[in-house]
Amino acid sequence: MNASGRASGARGRADVSPRRRVAELRAEIERHRYRYFILDDPEISDEQFDKLVRELRELEESHPQLDHRDSPTHKVGAPPDPAFTAVQHRQPMLSLDNAFDRDEFQAWLDRVERGLEGTRNRYTCELKIDGVAISLSYVDGWFERAVTRGDGRTGEDITANARTIAAIPPVLELDEPPALLEVRGEVFYPVDAFEEMNAAREEAGEPRFANPRNAASGALRQKDPRITASRPLSLVCHGMGAVEGFAPDSHSDFLRRIAEAGLPTAPETRTVDTPDDVWAFIEHWREHRHDPAYEIDGVVVKVDEYANQRRLGYTSSAPRWALAFKYPPEERETLLHDIKVNVGRTGKVTPYAVLEPVLVAGSTISTATLHNEDQLAMKDVRPGDTVIVRKAGDVIPEVVAYVPAKRPRQVEEAGPWRFPDSCPFCGSPIERLEGEAASYCANIDCPNRLLESIAHFASRGAMDIEGLGYETTKQLLDEGLVQDLADIYHLDREALLALDRFGERKADNLLAGIEASKTQPLERLLVALNIRHVGGTVARLLARAFGDLERLRAADAEAIEAVSGIGPIVARAVRAFFDNERNAALVDKLVDSGVRTDTDVARGASTLEGWTVVLTGGLEGFTRDEAKEQVEDRGGKVTSSVSKKTSVVVAGADPGTKVDKARALDVPVIDEAAFVKLLETGELAEA
Repeated sequence: MNASGRASGARGRADVSPRRRVAELRAEIERHRYRYFILDDPEISDEQFDKLVRELRELEESHPQLDHRDSPTHKVGAPPDPAFTAVQHRQPMLSLDNAFDRDEFQAWLDRVERGLEGTRNRYTCELKIDGVAISLSYVDGWFERAVTRGDGRTGEDITANARTIAAIPPVLELDEPPALLEVRGEVFYPVDAFEEMNAAREEAGEPRFANPRNAASGALRQKDPRITASRPLSLVCHGMGAVEGFAPDSHSDFLRRIAEAGLPTAPETRTVDTPDDVWAFIEHWREHRHDPAYEIDGVVVKVDEYANQRRLGYTSSAPRWALAFKYPPEERETLLHDIKVNVGRTGKVTPYAVLEPVLVAGSTISTATLHNEDQLAMKDVRPGDTVIVRKAGDVIPEVVAYVPAKRPRQVEEAGPWRFPDSCPFCGSPIERLEGEAASYCANIDCPNRLLESIAHFASRGAMDIEGLGYETTKQLLDEGLVQDLADIYHLDREALLALDRFGERKADNLLAGIEASKTQPLERLLVALNIRHVGGTVARLLARAFGDLERLRAADAEAIEAVSGIGPIVARAVRAFFDNERNAALVDKLVDSGVRTDTDVARGASTLEGWTVVLTGGLEGFTRDEAKEQVEDRGGKVTSSVSKKTSVVVAGADPGTKVDKARALDVPVIDEAAFVKLLETGELAEA
């Protein structure tokens, strides 16, 4: 049993002295700090780590004789990695004290108000970005050095890697730059890019990163800056270090001035007048924590005026004038009851965890993905383990890791869980294709594969058949009314009326929905056919390039790969699908049933080729998906985060903070009318 297990067991014994418990906690916390900061491989959740630190702090406060300057409660981060040059900070990078509920937050506010009694005070509220803290030094306006936080006094020189981050300007945009400006900030991995990168890693059989913070840390600490340059890292600046010839009078003034100098700041930041305003900010972002381009785990509140900050001063490890309010974690521990596999619409076999239900990010989670055989083997989770479950926004919940200290002896002795050799639904062999991370059921007629295929075929992003949901699909299969996708278009009204829970209205509505689906364009049909690697974006690229189904069916792999945005793996998958005799017969049957085989997507209309568009707020004439499709039809790309590379931001009703960030970066912002004109002409008219 490791240190974590010994400490957990010690807590429950009445004979453990405070001195021994303090020693156990210090050893355990130091081990976890090393795994988190140096190895980028934490084995417990942030919530569990915070509990350990709080327990140690409480023991040291109640037994002052046990407190010591070398305790983890007086340290920030971890010692610098010896693989990088150590650099001493001109001014220490301290940590912040935390609050986890309204009472703790109010206690901090009361201390601040007492300390500043009789003085006008304001607060600056910032989102607490879950990234990697760094310090940037500018000498006479020129970027000199980037250093990680390290242990707060000494960090790692990552200048070569930092120079590859587009958000870090090589020179400040100031006519009279200060002799020295040291800026503290947070390097982060944008959430959208993180999900894309993890999907690509999974497809290539590489281990997924647990979270954007780990991905950012790993990218920053590459020995080869070219690898760092290949990762879409960004930066938000939020603090002042050592300065010469630079004297803002408040934190809000500092943020305004560095933004004018070209350094990126967070558009969500607000300076407010009262504690009630601060709490309103905290509550707002609790509900909207997934709106920004970066992951956040709380809010940082700072006394705004520097004179008031100096008056309040510091403890040994943290300023008294700032506090981090941390939101409930999006990682929770729970029991893994079982591991099962599902067979999807393409035959892909995906393992998943059956969990003791647990509340994560506002949702009760009882199942979570384990991705594929390689990921499962790497994580080595087993039935009976206590596991860490993660969920962020709309991302599918996943099992991050098991908790070694809580693995029962019988689970350890049972050995790793074995991936099945045969399909649990049809008994056919499970095969793993060369060069792919995924495994597949070899049976094209697998009943679960067919169930998932038809449910997907009828879904909103495919043929959009009203009334053909998952349960109805299962009923049709169980009764033998459909054996393939094309059978949907040959359903008999009388046969439907003979089914349980099928009245005339339900049958007529389903048949009407099936008939209406025949008008869906080619790109929807391609999505519906369950071709590997072909989602909405790829389908629209293919429809735009070939115009109709017959041209696409006749194209060889080289012609398909020649389409901009299509790679060799997708091209081979498309060609293999149409080369399969069963699939070819199915497509013929669908065409004979009257489905549409052409598209409204204009071939060759590339008026937005190379454009990156951000959509924010509600549009009257488009749904979000429709607006995205209109941009992609013209060769453009839609992303969710604003950066200097953004071509334009389209702002509808209630657009949020993306407009503020766009204006801070001098990115054009247009309204819906200008968006319509942009689509029609390719000309930009700023609102």
